[in-house]
Amino acid sequence: MPVTALPFIVIYCVLTGLLAWYDYKTGLLPDHLVCPLLWCGMLFYVVIKPQHLPSSVIGAIAGYCSLAGLYWLYKGIRHKEGLGYGDVKFFAALGAWHGWQQLPVLITIATATALLFVCFEAIIARSGQALKNPLRFGPFLSAAGLLIGFQTWWTTPPL
Repeated sequence: MPVTALPFIVIYCVLTGLLAWYDYKTGLLPDHLVCPLLWCGMLFYVVIKPQHLPSSVIGAIAGYCSLAGLYWLYKGIRHKEGLGYGDVKFFAALGAWHGWQQLPVLITIATATALLFVCFEAIIARSGQALKNPLRFGPFLSAAGLLIGFQTWWTTPPL
């Protein structure tokens, strides 16, 4: 990882951590944290790895469209939200940072982690109530993003 990338990585870690904490506490992923994360990811590729900028742009678009499609499909069928729109925008920001190729891995890690958490919570509570409560998905997206990010940044040879 080049030294010039360090400020971007710090911003990524801080914003991702703040989003996880904020979603856990309030159930919201505010635009004033998600939007800078998305644009910082794009700027990272403009400044540090311009050859990968198309992957970043496609990642943001694909991340947004995939979860937005899921959001509207569920809302059309069930007539209620099954996913917050902040999660849609957060996934787009992660797509901007990690590229479209990593989106399936990101969503798989986040979903599997969330599933394990809900199962563990249901076992501990010994009731089905854990399955009825809304799940705050932001912390799981954050964990997946940080895991993929650290794996990428520390195993990729410097430019």
